Formats: sequence, structure tokens, C-alpha cells
Amino acid sequence: MKPNIHPNYREVVFQDANAEFAFLTRSTIQTKDTITWEDGKEYPLVKVEISSKSHPFYTGKHKAVDTGGRVDKFRRRYAGK
Repeated sequence: MKPNIHPNYREVVFQDANAEFAFLTRSTIQTKDTITWEDGKEYPLVKVEISSKSHPFYTGKHKAVDTGGRVDKFRRRYAGK
């Protein structure tokens, strides 16, 4: 690999804006915000709109889509043709 072309990994805190949830991981993302983590150290902060704590698929609060109505509508529209 060529030297000095890959970004450096560092520890970053990702915080969900919709839920009281944050996690510490390694990333190459650049940010100006910082936060003091549970260990007392200060880390760069990335605010995200959705995470596993607020996503409907993971929380079990997703809505069922009525695909049967769409199929029936299609069949009625093109039944005579």
C-alpha cells in the first residue's frame, strides 16, 4: 500500500438525536463537536438521526404496508384489457 494516503482511525462517539443512546467506536469521520465520555476522556462527537435504538425495524414499531390493496387496484385497472 502507498504510505500517507489512508485516513487515520480514531475513537469517536456516535449519539442518536432521537433516543438517549450513544456508543464509542473507531472511525475516520471528521467533526468539530466533542463530548466527555463515561471514562472521563473527551472524544469527537457525531450526531446521527437514527440508530438501532430508534429505527423501527429494531424497535419492533414498524408499520405494515398494505400491498394487497395495490395488487387489487392493479388487477381491477387491467382486468378488461
